[in-house]
Amino acid sequence: MSPLIVLVGPMGVGKSTVGQLLAERLGTGYRDTDDDIVAAQGRTIAEIFVEEGESAFRAIEKQAVREALAGHDGVLALGGGAVLDPDTRALLAGQRVVYLSMDVEEAVKRTGLNAARPLLAINPRKQWRELMEARRHLYEEVATAVVATDGRTPEGVTRAALDALELKEA
Repeated sequence: MSPLIVLVGPMGVGKSTVGQLLAERLGTGYRDTDDDIVAAQGRTIAEIFVEEGESAFRAIEKQAVREALAGHDGVLALGGGAVLDPDTRALLAGQRVVYLSMDVEEAVKRTGLNAARPLLAINPRKQWRELMEARRHLYEEVATAVVATDGRTPEGVTRAALDALELKEA
């Protein structure tokens, strides 16, 4: 068992929204590893970061991604930093992975770069740019297709992802 589609990209790009739309259009289930982590840990991702630190969160995330890749056959959305782990990137090899991309101005519009995002708590624009500089090549490395989300509706992004993967709606 493996996912039909895996979505990767930065926080706020719309992985959850587009993932749910893709699942509906393809007649399959939707799963988000961030939701899995929150359910298993009984606390928010921000709380995990504050209480245990980023490295502890990344270990939890790595296990959640491994389990989801092995146990879900629908649309799967990964947290923005999941691709940082080389083992996770290796597991994504051979999967249908869509990298949803956006520029910093779009990120500001969508997320407000707010404090609920623990990695963006101080100087959000600068932090977002630095995160993307560190991660963009990793998203591109694992991607089967790249779909720009800037200025597009969730429906438009969903159509573009289906087209890029040459998948037909159910």
